[in-house]
Amino acid sequence: MDIKKYSFGKGRLMTLFLSFIIGHCSVHHAVAQTEISQYQPGITAEGAVYFLPMTAIQFNILVEKTTYTPGDFARFAGRHLRLNDVELEPKTTYRVVSIVPQGVGVVDTTKAFSVKFNAKTVAANVALSEEGLLLAINASPKLFTPIPPFKPAKKPAAVNPRQFMNEDILSAGSTAKMAELTAREIYDLRENRSLLIKGQADFMPTDGAQMQLMLNQMDQQDKALTQLFQGVTERDTTEHIITIVPTKSTNRRVLFRLSQVRGLVDIDDLSGEPFYVSIEDITNLPATQQTKGKRKPVETGIYVNVPGRMMVSIENKEQIISATELPAPQFGNVELLSGELFNKHYTTHLWLNPVSGGVDRLEAEQPK
Repeated sequence: MDIKKYSFGKGRLMTLFLSFIIGHCSVHHAVAQTEISQYQPGITAEGAVYFLPMTAIQFNILVEKTTYTPGDFARFAGRHLRLNDVELEPKTTYRVVSIVPQGVGVVDTTKAFSVKFNAKTVAANVALSEEGLLLAINASPKLFTPIPPFKPAKKPAAVNPRQFMNEDILSAGSTAKMAELTAREIYDLRENRSLLIKGQADFMPTDGAQMQLMLNQMDQQDKALTQLFQGVTERDTTEHIITIVPTKSTNRRVLFRLSQVRGLVDIDDLSGEPFYVSIEDITNLPATQQTKGKRKPVETGIYVNVPGRMMVSIENKEQIISATELPAPQFGNVELLSGELFNKHYTTHLWLNPVSGGVDRLEAEQPK
């Protein structure tokens, strides 16, 4: 094997500059082509081993946690602000915001092939992933672009409502009296805001920017003081990733369970509502012909996937949430690209899909 250089580049790719048996033999004046054979563990050969992928399904699940904290004056909300649905006890709930499936290429150990080398060949640039997946030949590989990780929005700074309480409220002798005076302050703020908008306030702003500033300050005070009656609701969203590798069609397999009070729980915890995934093989490819009786001779060339298709459906007990079609090389075939494409009479560029192992692009041109 003639390996001239190893280099590591962007995307954790290992690029091997190899000499294939794809050149011209000077003794017999015959084309020596790339030799491919099924790889078996324990067999060593003067060559490299590459793998083709199967498609795993990665589910990016966003779960929202809602935390409610009652305000100090919650039990007076109905009396003073006519808010009759205010809860008096703290509460935490969870819900699924979204479930997004995407295909991810992983090594299929049943599709491993060895490439044998000969010194009298034309050098070729073969790009493999770090796991050994074949990505490209004589070309820069196409990189897999995963769904970017979820980044929660920055929360606004919490406001202490007591900083907006006047002296009368703070010096009140009981919680009931503080609630009454706070409600009165809220109504005064709303009245003054209405007068300001109508242009009937005692002190009108000199321009639009100053007016907007005054309105914003009133809104902030109103919201902060009202929270003492309504309480505070906070929402936090987290991302959970679940990956499965389907090898056959399945119907309503439990993907995960979600408890409304505890969030994601173990898959066998019946306190959580089940979310199901169904995998349907929707491949429509002709079957490959197999030679019976005799052992098939070693063929020359590059093996690639002809991927099938699968329908990935997600549902809970109420409805189907989504249905997504993805490539599925594990439901498809493997085919041979003739070694004639890689002899010295051609400059061949090959790009494989990093998820399915199928041919994304193939260019073959005669050198000048």
